[in-house]
Amino acid sequence: MSLSRQTSSSGKQRQHAAAAPANTAAALAAAGSSNNQDLASLFECPVCFDYALPPIMQCQSGHIVCQSCRQKLNLCPTCRGPLGNIRNLAMEKVASTVMFPCKYSNSGCPVTLLHTDKTDHEDICEHRPYCCPCPGASCKWQGSLEAVMNHLMQQHKSITTLQGEDIVFLATDINLPGAVDWVMMQSCFGHNFMLVLEKQEKMEGQQMFYAIVQLIGTRKQAENFAYRLELNGHRRRLSWEATPASIHDGCSVSYSCK
Repeated sequence: MSLSRQTSSSGKQRQHAAAAPANTAAALAAAGSSNNQDLASLFECPVCFDYALPPIMQCQSGHIVCQSCRQKLNLCPTCRGPLGNIRNLAMEKVASTVMFPCKYSNSGCPVTLLHTDKTDHEDICEHRPYCCPCPGASCKWQGSLEAVMNHLMQQHKSITTLQGEDIVFLATDINLPGAVDWVMMQSCFGHNFMLVLEKQEKMEGQQMFYAIVQLIGTRKQAENFAYRLELNGHRRRLSWEATPASIHDGCSVSYSCK
């Protein structure tokens, strides 16, 4: 005769029974994700491999191509037939139910969205490449956030970096004619901040100054800081307090003083 503990056996049975719904839910979620990926792949443009989103045009055989590539083609890239102005309304209807990955998914963005929200998200996606934060359009560099400081130190060696929470920056040659930029870095709290001061000549010799403080970081990181900027000169003083911008925003956000 052998004896066994029923509590242990029944406990295992209960554990298996409780685990079954969770495993089923996980399997269904995985299947749903796989099905969505399969659907999204149907919208891949055969030329650029981006997604063909509404309005979706097709050739006479039903092959689709994205709007950007459509403007450059005369023949269907799949069957070499003529490209007409035929809309694929069925595909457009399906597209309204598909969650498309962000175009920066290969850079780490985990977001999937409906096609109506895709463009707006990608315009502000934190995973899109960062441009060189230096003013002007001469530097075309783009790269990851982690590579920004290395780029600045290697390619823009004239930028001065000052350490500490409170610093004094002297803008020299302020009376030089034409537009002039002054750029400096401030390092504190484990982050780097860029100050850009720009002078522009206006009508009748009037000078206009623009200033912006940017964090070499993301928008969310920038929200954790505040700065106070004080400009002194010619017996005038201007003080400004604000949250720094992220270098993702560029130099379009600034304030000015005459």
